[in-house]
Amino acid sequence: MIGYVTLGTNDIDRAAGFYDALLGELGATRFMDFGTFIAWAVSPDKPALAVTRPHDGHPATVGNGVMVALAVNSRDQVDALHARALALGGRDEGAPGSRGEGFYAGYFRDLDGNKLNAFFMG
Repeated sequence: MIGYVTLGTNDIDRAAGFYDALLGELGATRFMDFGTFIAWAVSPDKPALAVTRPHDGHPATVGNGVMVALAVNSRDQVDALHARALALGGRDEGAPGSRGEGFYAGYFRDLDGNKLNAFFMG
């Protein structure tokens, strides 16, 4: 049902470098790049994640309670993606671990403070 999620950034180049490296771990590449808007996906017909400078010209801010969840294929991939986000300068928001029966996740913030997680069901 979700086509794409867009996160605001105040530094498109810095955000692009972070997501090139982080989402590359999942096999995602840029499929749209308009300079002020960049989107990544594993395939153009799959859900995507994008970053943009806000259209209204005001600074990008973090939405309280907003989070993007990245589905991965294993607990090991949750661990690896969480570690990669931190190595790229992201901040820890909850180390990888079980969060209920069959749900394993690790939480982090990107360079602009947007909250994400990597999760595996199973």
